[in-house]
Amino acid sequence: MENTGTAPELVVVGSANADIVVRAQRLPGPGETVLGSDVATHAGGKGANQAAAAARLGARVTLLARVGEDANGALLLHAQREAGVDISRVLSGGAPTGLALITVGPDGDNTIVVSAGANALLSVADVRAAAPLLAAAPVVSLQLEIPPATVAEVIRTVGPGTRVVLNASPAAPLPAEVLAACDPLVVNEHEALFLIGGREHPGGADVPDGGPAAVGEAAGDAVGDAVGQAVGDAVGDADGGEPEAWARALLALGARSVVVTLGAGGAVTAEAGGCSRTPSPAVRAVDTTGAGDAFTGALAWRLGAGDQLAEATRFAVRVGAATVTRHGAQGSFPTARELGAY
Repeated sequence: MENTGTAPELVVVGSANADIVVRAQRLPGPGETVLGSDVATHAGGKGANQAAAAARLGARVTLLARVGEDANGALLLHAQREAGVDISRVLSGGAPTGLALITVGPDGDNTIVVSAGANALLSVADVRAAAPLLAAAPVVSLQLEIPPATVAEVIRTVGPGTRVVLNASPAAPLPAEVLAACDPLVVNEHEALFLIGGREHPGGADVPDGGPAAVGEAAGDAVGDAVGQAVGDAVGDADGGEPEAWARALLALGARSVVVTLGAGGAVTAEAGGCSRTPSPAVRAVDTTGAGDAFTGALAWRLGAGDQLAEATRFAVRVGAATVTRHGAQGSFPTARELGAY
């Protein structure tokens, strides 16, 4: 049931999509057609998923998002209410609800293509209208399925005591002011390598122009050379292929703290004091859709509750592991009671 009675512990600003899911015996390669199951439609979107995951665990959550005035929008609003999310800040109209086209293979892995729809209309003006909410929030969680200008405006609008959690997905270059606010920056392997400038993104996008040198220039002439050198050294270390090295490189790029998610391998956390790795419980995965979002939503909530980053990560890893044992995104997120089995 929707919880609007008290101030939120977590505000999520981000996307809300209808997930159109087909299961297949294997994921198709380029130019290949494979037969799949019947189509299923579920509530999804990185922002809505994060909000639902935290709310199902017991958090007071408010979602700032946009949906269309259509059946998919109604589906999303209903799912958020059922999870316990405050949807008083969810806006509607102007474009159809965003869609995510998802193919799930037999091992639970998936491929996803997103059509932004109404998510692309979540604007700077929408953020400014929610300024009192954002300024008072203990934690604000963001992703990159909404316009970059909207993400940047949230960073400028949050209060001085607000902690910003940014899941840099889908991978995209991050302005220095956004990166500097991330506490933590949450990425998977592909997103980490994209941001440190050492690899081509698997989706075909180019890495940030200039790599480490560009980061140094963005920091300004006075400190640019030093920053560029530090990032260059860290990126060189990251070429060794260890997630701890990727995390250190992202710290050198300017993030306050970093979490690199590793799927069944758990997660790596990095702060100024060093890195640590959290293993994942052994589970039988049937569908990984939404697991990263559940992880991030749980992480953000626990950080707002006062957990240290490593402690919050241990909790979030358990949530992610529980999520992959069931089909779908929001419907697979565990409650606090269900999490006890993990």
